[in-house]
Amino acid sequence: MSVLVNKDSKIIVQGFTGSEGTFHAGQMIDYGTNVVGGVTPGKGGQEHLGKPVFNTVDEAVQKAGADTSIIFVPPAFAADAVFEAAEAGIKVIICITEGIPTADMVKVKAYVDSLEDCTLVGPNCPGVITPGEAKVGIMPGFIFKKGKVGIVSKSGTLTYEAADQVVKQGYGITTAIGIGGDPIIGTTTKEAVELLMNDDETEAIVMIGEIGGNLEAEAAKWIKADGNRKPVVGFIAGQTAPAGRTMGHAGAIVGGEDDTAQAKMAILAANGIHVVESPAKIGEMVAKVLA
Repeated sequence: MSVLVNKDSKIIVQGFTGSEGTFHAGQMIDYGTNVVGGVTPGKGGQEHLGKPVFNTVDEAVQKAGADTSIIFVPPAFAADAVFEAAEAGIKVIICITEGIPTADMVKVKAYVDSLEDCTLVGPNCPGVITPGEAKVGIMPGFIFKKGKVGIVSKSGTLTYEAADQVVKQGYGITTAIGIGGDPIIGTTTKEAVELLMNDDETEAIVMIGEIGGNLEAEAAKWIKADGNRKPVVGFIAGQTAPAGRTMGHAGAIVGGEDDTAQAKMAILAANGIHVVESPAKIGEMVAKVLA
C-alpha cells in the first residue's frame, strides 16, 4: 500500500508553464511520476514538457482523468487554485506555494474540510513522495528509497535529512508527507500520522514538528489513545528559539509555555513517543525501535 500518492495517481500541475511549475514538473516526470498534464489559463491546447496544457482543472479531470494536483501558483491566486481543484473533484491537492494570506487559508480549509473525499496537503510544504512510485513535490527524489518507515514533517529539509538517515540505517520509506509550516494547513500532523498508522506496509513513523501551535501534542495524544500500535520517533525543531519571534515558518512562533520545543518534547515522551533531542539521532532511533 501507499499513502496519498502512488504509481496510479493521475497528477496535474497548476501553474504548469511558469518557471517553478516547469522546473519541478520536469523533475517529477524524470522521476517517473504519472504527470498527465498541467493547467495554465489561456494556454489550453498547447503542449509543455511533452504533456498537454489545459485551461481549467475541470478540463484536465474530464480529458485526462486527473485525480491529484500540485499547485505552483503565486500566493495571491493560490487559494483560488485550491478552490478550483476541489470543485473539479480532485481527490488530493498538494499546495507548494508559500505566503498565502491567512484569511484566504481560513476559507480554503473550511471548504476542503466540508468535502468528504478531498485532502489538502500544505500550503508551504515540500509535497508528498512514495518512493519508486510518485514524487509530487519539490524534494530530491534520489534520497528516498522504498521501505517501511513513514515520515510526517513540518520541515522540508528535515524530511530529507530524516529520509537519508533512515535509508543509511538499512531501512526505507513508505511515504513521506511534508505537511507545511504555515499557521493554517490542510492536513494536520495527527491526520498524516493516522494515514501512516493505518497503512499495512508502514512499520514505524518519524514525526518531525517545530515550535508553535499544538499539532504535535494533538497527534501524540491520539497515538497513545490508539494504543501505540507502531513505534513513533519524534523530533521538535526550535529548541533555542526565543519567545515571540517567528523562526523560519510562519507558524513557528512561541506564543506560550506549551508552544516551546521543550514542552512539546515532554508531551511526546509522556505519550510513548521515542523522542530524540537532535535530528542527527533520528536514524539511530528508528533502527533501535525496529531492531
